[in-house]
Amino acid sequence: MAEFIEQMSGKLYLVPTPIGNLEDITFRALRILKEVDLILAEDTRTSAPLLKHFEINQKVYAHHQHNEHKAVAEIIKFLKEGQNIALISDAGTPAISDPGFLLVREVLKNDLAVECLPGATAFVPALVNSGLPNDRFTFEGFLPVKKGRQTRLKELSSESRTMIFYESPHRLLKFLDELIEHFGADRPAAISRELTKMFEENIRGTLIEVKNHFEENTLKGEFVVVLAGATANPSKKEDKYYKK
Repeated sequence: MAEFIEQMSGKLYLVPTPIGNLEDITFRALRILKEVDLILAEDTRTSAPLLKHFEINQKVYAHHQHNEHKAVAEIIKFLKEGQNIALISDAGTPAISDPGFLLVREVLKNDLAVECLPGATAFVPALVNSGLPNDRFTFEGFLPVKKGRQTRLKELSSESRTMIFYESPHRLLKFLDELIEHFGADRPAAISRELTKMFEENIRGTLIEVKNHFEENTLKGEFVVVLAGATANPSKKEDKYYKK
């Protein structure tokens, strides 16, 4: 029965969109967005310039954290009727620190098809160009603003893998103070902002060094903070990140 439903039903596509540079969208993403019956966008106002630029004229509906619980049932209904639907976020891959998880889970529960396209995600270039170990890492995204924040930082204080965080401009300096408190001022870090855009910036050094930089420079754009994991014996290759 599940196989029959899948054949007759539509498919949910998760389509990554550029995090800044419009050239980073894939040919396949453009084709899917032009072929689906409707597009779900985190913010239709944000997505409008992208869709207009690539002459994508499909119906667009808002799908964000404030309405996703109510919208799921209707989306499931559309899929069962055979409509193909694309989900996009304001930038990057849906469900990565953006709405999408709830919808994907419910679509799968209904034995309907889900397909995620590969594409832009801010933390990947930030991690790769940080110069910090990337063979093993943990993606933390946005930490809780209040409840559970300090508990999570304390839990991560012994994490040996490279850690990746997202943070907003108005909270960045406070966040760096929190990291210094829990990980030490000399812990190696790298901060990327405005990735793929004209004013992209990647700052590397110890936590205190990157904090000093952003105390004196622009706090604007989206920030990705990459933090070295705990290590008792840094290798010679990593020595430049550690201050004796």
